[in-house]
Amino acid sequence: MHVDTLVKNVRVYNAYTQQFISSDVAIDEGRFVAIGHSDELESIQANTIIDGQGQQMIPGLIDIHLHIESSMVTPETFSWALLRNGVTTIVAEPHEMANVFGIEGIKAMIEASAACTVDMKYAIPSSVPATSLETTGGAIGIAEMDELMDTEDIQCLGEIMNYVDVLSKPDSKTNQILKHFRRSYPALPIEGHVPKLTGLDLHQIVAAGIGSDHTHQTREGMEARIKAGMFLEIQEKSMTDDVLSYLIENDTREHFCFVTDDVMADSLYKRGHLNVLANKALAAGMKFEDVIYACTMAPAKRMKLEDRGAIAPGKIADFILLAEDGQFVFSAVYKDGMLAFDAASPYKQTPKPRQFPPHFYESVKLAPLQEEDFHVVADRQDGIHVCRVMNVADGSTFTKETQERVPVANGLLQWQDSDFRLIATFERYGKTGGRAHGLIAGDILQRGAVATTYSHDNHNLLVVGANIPDMVCAANAVIQAQGGCSVVENGEVKAMLELPVGGILSEAPLAELAPKVESFVKALTALGYKHYNPIMSLSTLSLPVSPALKITDFGLIDVNNGKVVPLFVNRVGGGD
Repeated sequence: MHVDTLVKNVRVYNAYTQQFISSDVAIDEGRFVAIGHSDELESIQANTIIDGQGQQMIPGLIDIHLHIESSMVTPETFSWALLRNGVTTIVAEPHEMANVFGIEGIKAMIEASAACTVDMKYAIPSSVPATSLETTGGAIGIAEMDELMDTEDIQCLGEIMNYVDVLSKPDSKTNQILKHFRRSYPALPIEGHVPKLTGLDLHQIVAAGIGSDHTHQTREGMEARIKAGMFLEIQEKSMTDDVLSYLIENDTREHFCFVTDDVMADSLYKRGHLNVLANKALAAGMKFEDVIYACTMAPAKRMKLEDRGAIAPGKIADFILLAEDGQFVFSAVYKDGMLAFDAASPYKQTPKPRQFPPHFYESVKLAPLQEEDFHVVADRQDGIHVCRVMNVADGSTFTKETQERVPVANGLLQWQDSDFRLIATFERYGKTGGRAHGLIAGDILQRGAVATTYSHDNHNLLVVGANIPDMVCAANAVIQAQGGCSVVENGEVKAMLELPVGGILSEAPLAELAPKVESFVKALTALGYKHYNPIMSLSTLSLPVSPALKITDFGLIDVNNGKVVPLFVNRVGGGD
């Protein structure tokens, strides 16, 4: 037999026996063709022979639930970053670009992925917009879904986010999409987003065809999901001692995998990607072989990627040579049998500019804002009134609602004289001109202002501040840049992160973008914002499927009840 490549003297991880076996590995036309002892493969001739020098060899890592846009980079930049972290296959859901540009945004992301070294499979965003209580640049319905199925290589239906409608509105758009997808494409998985649901509600979700959950997990929630037949996708924020001990102590190998979901650009550059979670699981005491399985074979099975996830005959030759036994530290990463990353060689990125259609760089259709745009007009008498307040706490992207007393004078809410800050959002697609104001408190900025078009999932302009002049300055800096994030204090822009592609992506190399993201976070933190992930905390303040009180251009959103609620609370019995 003659093959392209023969990898000699390696210890190969076998996903089926959970063992490392000393072997040689033959590769031809990008696939594994034989794995065995040297004497078994001695008749094989190869164009290239690689001496593995006794290193451990594992499959390329697979991440089946993520959003490239969360890293604020293009697919090309993302692929570059993934390879040096051992990831060779992903299933991406581009619902951020879909919210900005609709089906055109999805197709543009897929096209931008075509030349990438990493295999980028795609999920159809199922929740664009996430709810009917926000304005987006595009929408995905059954017609768009069918078009994507006809024209693109689609791996699954992306996360069903509006679980409230699934449970309470049989004729909702979400349920129509679910029923159509199950009927028309029964072989494809359906991803879920069901935070905290248990009991009958959880069973209704599973019965509707939703087969996984990637949200913040607890021990009890995981057990309920596994018993109901749901697959768990464990992201880093769920990797608590309690969750990891449950996964380690129970027979869960076929019921979960690790996923990243959202990775900020600075973290992607400095810390890594799926390998970060893998090493964290190792440190918690999970067996090395089980961690490998949770990052390779388990996700491949979930997504029915039968051609990868293992080093075995017929599988795609994606593999990693480990620099250290039993650790996710890589000396080399191979894709389709070809060297893609060598830790001993320079690894530089030279991204291409203007990878998207021209109008993708002109998506913020807002005139400069004035101070009057941040006045909260109160349709009630002067005096003290009760208002809803959104409360943010470090450690979670969930918020809580409290009701607080705030003065009204001359027909305007006097929030500047209170302990609260102002949050405002402005529809930026030139469709409705909608806007909304609210009050916010907790672990947020205490001075200055921040503005961003990177605001999930509608990506309208979101502004939070302690005074109106700084809010105007921050907002206009983002508008002028055609999207991005700005931090302002005393009229001075302290940090500016330009995101010109749809207001959510940068085409800069990761080595340039990451420090800018880090500077933005430092500037935001310097104003008093406290959170383990300040960007995610800020950007999800406008996400109307993440409990409990959020804001869109429609107004304040009571997420648990799926409805718009007023800023001012009318107490039962008359008055406020």
